[in-house]
Amino acid sequence: MPHRSGHFGGRFAAWFMFRPSKREQGSRTPYMKHLRGISFRVLLLLGFVCVACAYAQKEAEIARLGKVMGWAPGQTIADVGAGLGQIGIAAAVTVADAGKVYLTELDEQKTKALEGDIKHRGLKNVIVLQAAEKQTNLPDACCDGIVLRRVYHHLTAPSEMDASLLHSLKPGGILAVIDFPPRKWLTLTDPVKGVPANRGGHGIPQKVLIDELTSAGFKVDKVLNDWPEDSYCVIFRKPTQ
Repeated sequence: MPHRSGHFGGRFAAWFMFRPSKREQGSRTPYMKHLRGISFRVLLLLGFVCVACAYAQKEAEIARLGKVMGWAPGQTIADVGAGLGQIGIAAAVTVADAGKVYLTELDEQKTKALEGDIKHRGLKNVIVLQAAEKQTNLPDACCDGIVLRRVYHHLTAPSEMDASLLHSLKPGGILAVIDFPPRKWLTLTDPVKGVPANRGGHGIPQKVLIDELTSAGFKVDKVLNDWPEDSYCVIFRKPTQ
């Protein structure tokens, strides 16, 4: 059917392509602005939905992590490479006033940001520590559980850090390591510097991670290959003797 200038489909197509004719510009401008305003609001709403979904997914992941690790009141939990601190903040609620949570970060700016956030939240059972390249800087045998989420593949001195992690756990304590296999697109766009070549790119093969931590003295408790975002979670335990 021949296109008629008054047809809605034609007007919508012109608006969508952002190319109204000169003859139509005068009368069409308010209409186009209205449609563009609707589109902006729809995109904004979709953005909010995506953020809400990501937040809900992270909350579900943390809840699952707490269950797998067996968080309980009175425990001491550490999040090594805490980032924004969501895991540690959730753990602080569970361990309650009788427990304690350590958040560590290698980056000084992130450490200061964590300190400010914890102070703002008024969390008295959370301690922020500056991490180091080769050690956790956690007190000796202080923790019932330690978690590294998407951190292990960034370690430039894994042998030394593994020994420090073992030293920081109480006998029988749990280490949860969440990570992912090497991803080609991440390797190309965001290569990790200074890590051992056996990583094979940005990420770490599960076998390499398990071999390194068991060589350090940890025992594998369970392996979860259905972790969110195509990741895996390996639960290790420090021997009681």
